[in-house]
Amino acid sequence: MRRGSGSTARLRRAARRLPYLLLKGATKSAAVVALLLLWEAAPRLGLVDRTFLPPFSEVAGAWWELAADGRLADNAGASLARSFSGFALAVVVAVPLGLLIGWYRPVADLLGPLLEVFRNTAALALLPVFVLLLGIGETSKISIVMYACTWPILLNTVSAVRNVDPTLLRLARSMDLSAPHLFQKVILPSSVPVMFTGIRLAGAASILVLVAAEMIGAKAGLGYLINASQYNFAIPQMYAGILTISAIGVAFNQFLVTVERRLSSWRVPAPG
Repeated sequence: MRRGSGSTARLRRAARRLPYLLLKGATKSAAVVALLLLWEAAPRLGLVDRTFLPPFSEVAGAWWELAADGRLADNAGASLARSFSGFALAVVVAVPLGLLIGWYRPVADLLGPLLEVFRNTAALALLPVFVLLLGIGETSKISIVMYACTWPILLNTVSAVRNVDPTLLRLARSMDLSAPHLFQKVILPSSVPVMFTGIRLAGAASILVLVAAEMIGAKAGLGYLINASQYNFAIPQMYAGILTISAIGVAFNQFLVTVERRLSSWRVPAPG
């Protein structure tokens, strides 16, 4: 009986929340739907040249054709492998380095000038250097992604460590916590929100920089697909590749938001 009543209560709560969830979903998707309707209507009404901006339905058809013959999956898989590899390497390198620079002043004084030089050098400006030194293979593409992702993660990690609440540090020190326990119990949990801001920025950079790199020298990848479609004047396929990149970026960002919420579940939400 208790199990039955509990299931019924959960169903009732879910039913009461359903209109709210539907309204919330409709509100969030309204702008996207309006943009797609405008995209569909503008070429058909002659507001723009449909040769260069075909209706959304034609782009969707081209996307389906690419997906059906496997070209979309092959190119997206190549891009994702490169992007995630460079992103993961950047996280592994930048987070510990940012913790060291943020916490130990001698390390910051030693590496600070060098970091200032490199962080103000655009990743795409160094792309020819990476190609010359590492070739046009996978190594140069993963390396340029890693370079682009390192700086937002590193700088936000440094900022997060330096802005830990001093009251928490004094309390932790009054409890005679060792340095490893201080990092584990105070510094890392307090740094997660700001650190993940940099990680999310790096996630976007990992895709954008890679696409630019694939347009220069690659035989597979979404950047290659977009570039080849442009040269062959397959405009709907070009837009299909662009939409795929956008969808991957949104999905990756949502994944990082979910991970951040998991790691920050201890935080008390701000009132209001």
